[in-house]
Amino acid sequence: MIAAVLAPLGTLVFLATLWLLVVVGAAVLEEGGAKIAAALKGIRDRPAMASVTVRVRARPRLQQPTRVTASWRAAA
Repeated sequence: MIAAVLAPLGTLVFLATLWLLVVVGAAVLEEGGAKIAAALKGIRDRPAMASVTVRVRARPRLQQPTRVTASWRAAA
């Protein structure tokens, strides 16, 4: 008796889940399908942006060595 009720419900849940996966998959392919196809072919979907090289010259701070006094040695 219980199996007669659970089998159709299980089938219904399975089919609903399968339908939801198909709908979500179709939505994903609709948005990014062209990009995925272009990537598989090795073609850029959009023209490449011109890259600009920016040189940054960092000047390291030169710190003078600290002279340790007797009081600092005692504190350590």
